[in-house]
Amino acid sequence: MQRYFGQKIQENKIYFDITTSHHIKNVMRMSLGEVIEVVDDNKVYLAKINQLEPSVVAIIQEVEEKENLELPKVTLGQSLLKEQKMDFIFQKATELGVHSFIPIEATRSIIKLENKKEKKLQRWQTIVKEASEQSKRIDVPKVYPAIKPNELSSSEYNVKLLCTVNEMSITLKKVLSQCKKSDKMLIVIGPEGGFTSSEEKMLLEQGFIPVSLGELVFRSETVALYIMSVIQYQFMR
Repeated sequence: MQRYFGQKIQENKIYFDITTSHHIKNVMRMSLGEVIEVVDDNKVYLAKINQLEPSVVAIIQEVEEKENLELPKVTLGQSLLKEQKMDFIFQKATELGVHSFIPIEATRSIIKLENKKEKKLQRWQTIVKEASEQSKRIDVPKVYPAIKPNELSSSEYNVKLLCTVNEMSITLKKVLSQCKKSDKMLIVIGPEGGFTSSEEKMLLEQGFIPVSLGELVFRSETVALYIMSVIQYQFMR
C-alpha cells in the first residue's frame, strides 16, 4: 500500500497537494476506491480515494497509532561526494533509520556547492521523503544545510563518532556496546580522500570519539550504510 506524508487532513477527509495528486494519478495510476496511507503526527491514516480531479481527495477509513523505530537518534554528518553517491546515501540511510542529515563541505570534498546549496537541499529532502514513504517510516529525516567541519555544533549529542583510520581509534562494536536506545548520536564521515589532519584534529578536540570499522577500508558512500546496518542489528527487537 502506497504511503504519503504532509497532506491536509480535515474532519474525515484527506486533501492531497498537486504534486502528490499527480503521483497518485499518473505514476501509481490509482483509481477511485483504492486505499492509501497518509502519515501525520505518528498516526497512519488508511483512506479510500473518492475524488481524482482536479486534485485527489480520500475519505479516512481507519487510524492507527504507530511508534518510531527503537533506535538511537542518529544524525549523519556526511562529507560531500559526487551527486549520484550522495543521492544513494540519502536514500539508503533513510531506509536504515537515520534521524537527520548534515552535509559537510570538507576540504577534500570533490563537489563544491557554491550557489547550488538551496537547490541541492530541496533535492535531498525530496529523496529522503520518498525513501521514507517507500520504507514505511512514520517520520521523514530532516536534511540540514551544508556546513564546514568547523561549523559542526555537537553540544546536543551525547555520543559523537568520527570514522577514521587513526591508530588510536576504537572499534565500532565496542562503542555501540556502551550505547543506549535513548542516545542522540552524531556520526561524521569524511570525503573520498578523508579529512585533512587539521580537520580531524579539530573534531577530536571537540570530543569526537575516533571509530574504526575494522581492518577493511570502505568507500565513503559505503560507510554510512555499514554503520546503520550494524546499529539496526545492535538495537533491533
